[in-house]
Amino acid sequence: MPETIYDVAIIGSGPAGYTAAIRAGQLGLKAALIEKADKLGGTCLHVGCIPTKALLFNAEVYDHVKEGAELGLENTSGVTLNWGAIQKRKQGIVDKHAKGLQFLMKKNKVDVVRGYGKLTGPAKDGIHTVALEGGEQKSIKAKNVILSTGSVARMLPGMEPDSRILTNIEVLSLNDIPKSLIVIGSGAVGVEFASIYKSFGADVTILEMLPRYVPVEDEEVSKELMRVYRKRGINGFVNAKVEKVEKTTDGVAVTFSVDGKQQKLEAEKVLVAVGRAPRTEGVGIEKTKIQLERGFVKIDQYMRTDEPGIYAVGDIVVGYPQLAHSGAMEGIVAVTHIAGKPTKTIKPERIPNATYCHPEIGSVGLTEAKAKEKGYDVKIGKFPFTANSRASIVGQHEGFIKIVTDAKYGEILGVHIIGPNATELIAESVVALEMECTAEELASIIHAHPTLSEAMLDAANAVFGMAINA
Repeated sequence: MPETIYDVAIIGSGPAGYTAAIRAGQLGLKAALIEKADKLGGTCLHVGCIPTKALLFNAEVYDHVKEGAELGLENTSGVTLNWGAIQKRKQGIVDKHAKGLQFLMKKNKVDVVRGYGKLTGPAKDGIHTVALEGGEQKSIKAKNVILSTGSVARMLPGMEPDSRILTNIEVLSLNDIPKSLIVIGSGAVGVEFASIYKSFGADVTILEMLPRYVPVEDEEVSKELMRVYRKRGINGFVNAKVEKVEKTTDGVAVTFSVDGKQQKLEAEKVLVAVGRAPRTEGVGIEKTKIQLERGFVKIDQYMRTDEPGIYAVGDIVVGYPQLAHSGAMEGIVAVTHIAGKPTKTIKPERIPNATYCHPEIGSVGLTEAKAKEKGYDVKIGKFPFTANSRASIVGQHEGFIKIVTDAKYGEILGVHIIGPNATELIAESVVALEMECTAEELASIIHAHPTLSEAMLDAANAVFGMAINA
């Protein structure tokens, strides 16, 4: 039989890769999805987004139970955690969706090819060869290749993950809830796990090198999160430079300095959450014309690299945030372009951020500071959840919605939410920015009552000093 030549071969089955594969099948392309692991889904499904959010939900429910008396629930003070059951539920969710992905590949006629995929160089007669290691096949051929190899957790120099020094992988599979945890880094991973394990009873301390938590967010959001975390009993230091991590008899000791003053903390575990590095080594990039920038792959607006016929999507590309939903859309853009169909390109400033700590954070567009840097005459509308009736009903009053607008034309430049269901509420703002909506237009849209989304209506009216409920 003649060797199969695919229209597209996709290396890596995380959200960017599997989304590209599904869309390829929908567009009638002959597609192969190459994955070295036994199950599809990548970091996000197995040791990232999904299991983390499962634990966060457990933590939220547990917090509600602990406040049962206020809700009229009696005898809740003696409720205890079954950590084994929590972990089993988490794994069940992961396994369910991994099976779902396998079904979707069959449904869309995508061939799943096991093995570690490597580029072998430029195309020959328009056909690329992808070498495979660890699988039944030695190689496959395709007219186009999409690199979707993902990322790995960055570690501090001289450190390796183990049972006490944790990354996102180890912290998800602990046998017991630690009595104490030091979190190095306050990005999404750091503040989410800090929230989880504080709810479960651990003594948690955050060490952040920069002047504020969640430093990519609006400064007022950072300030509010730090305030709420202090109220929850989550300790923290900013401007903290970690100098040394040592193992002790019972755990770890972290030496750090703040404004030149050295301090030392001990805990049972330490989580290193200082960002993620692109997985671009060992995939054959050096055999191609692909250009790297700080380890990330340089691409154009259609996700094309400098090597003809090779695209890159997901955490490995430069210029786009390392977010699952960003990678998924990048995969759609790449494979739609391969299919020769018209496709809308991605505007990075319209990709929403979502952090699932308690309180949640959702944001899109320019922060107030960035808008001013770009020369806008900025006008702000801000509304607190303390004045929202639905927030009172669900017992989550912390936080606010902040809308950043251009004073001259009223166009919405950015929306920043910290509070209940912020990661869901932000979707309306993404649409608003995409449609170049003004604050006046948003303020005229009827929102259902009583809902958390009404706070968006009030924030839009607050731009003009006319919020109804505050």
